[in-house]
Amino acid sequence: MLLISTLTCPKCGGVATETMPTNACQFFYDCRHCAAVLRPLTGDCCVFCSYADVPCPPIQDAREAGSDASCCTR
Repeated sequence: MLLISTLTCPKCGGVATETMPTNACQFFYDCRHCAAVLRPLTGDCCVFCSYADVPCPPIQDAREAGSDASCCTR
């Protein structure tokens, strides 16, 4: 399981490496570069699923188990 992911801000293109939470979905993220508040895209429940290079831990678990993963459980 990978817990480090790189988020890319869709507003300014700023990049930040973050540690993903393992016990909850992260719904909001404040861009370090432009202060935009990122929210998940429609169909995603966390900012890592929408804007990062590594999906959130629940998606990683589901993919490893071979099940369909729509996104984090709520």
